[in-house]
Amino acid sequence: MLSIVDAILLAVLQGITEFLPISSSGHLVIAQSLLNIHSQAIMSFDVYLHFGTLISLLVVFWRDVRDMALSLTHSFSKENLKGRYQSDDSFRMVVNVLIGCIPAGVIGVLFNHQIEAIFQDPKMVAVNLVITGLILFLTRLSKPEENRKIGIGFALVIGLAQAVAILPGISRSGSTIAMGLFLGLMPVLAARYSFLLSIPVIAGAALLETKNIFYYASALGFLPILTGIAMSAVSGYIAIKLLMKVMERGKFSLFAFYCLIVGALAILFI
Repeated sequence: MLSIVDAILLAVLQGITEFLPISSSGHLVIAQSLLNIHSQAIMSFDVYLHFGTLISLLVVFWRDVRDMALSLTHSFSKENLKGRYQSDDSFRMVVNVLIGCIPAGVIGVLFNHQIEAIFQDPKMVAVNLVITGLILFLTRLSKPEENRKIGIGFALVIGLAQAVAILPGISRSGSTIAMGLFLGLMPVLAARYSFLLSIPVIAGAALLETKNIFYYASALGFLPILTGIAMSAVSGYIAIKLLMKVMERGKFSLFAFYCLIVGALAILFI
């Protein structure tokens, strides 16, 4: 049985680190190692903490999600989809998000067992955190352009960055936002696309784990599960708002130092 205290600690950690570019999966693996929590059931619990952060995404970006959904339904009645893609920003975002999700979906299906094995290796996760730190630091070299838009090519490249971030310790938000900055996107647009891109991925992962969460429910306890979802949603909301402020001020690379320090300490002491 997972204690309420452990559930809250893991959920708050998940909510904060999911959207800040410091790797939620990496922090959860390290935290579980420090708390001496090791079981297959925890893997399912992690996914439902992600479901909590999905709730926070939908709350913050509900207008974007609404406009994208409406644009998609309207587009089915239009013959010229290419024209809609060029003229309708919401439909353009729908297409780019769907294309951006393809690499992560393919990698997740083909290498699921190998990825799960890495989740059991805190040392490897720590190394990946250092790599995340280096990626974030290099964004200092990016040169955003005011009128640069996300196209199909950009969506695929950023999607590849998201696929790499399936590895625990490689920040999903960090790698996708960084790739957007390297491609010349403005910081706020890069962050917005990164968050919208995560919605189908997180929803898909939660859906795939639904059967397991009921199987392991007796080991975890329904109260810790519900508490975890609620706390990750609240902390995730706060983290999204914080990161958007950071992006507006152009301070994204500062997170590099945190990842480098935490990763190095974990390599040395875990």
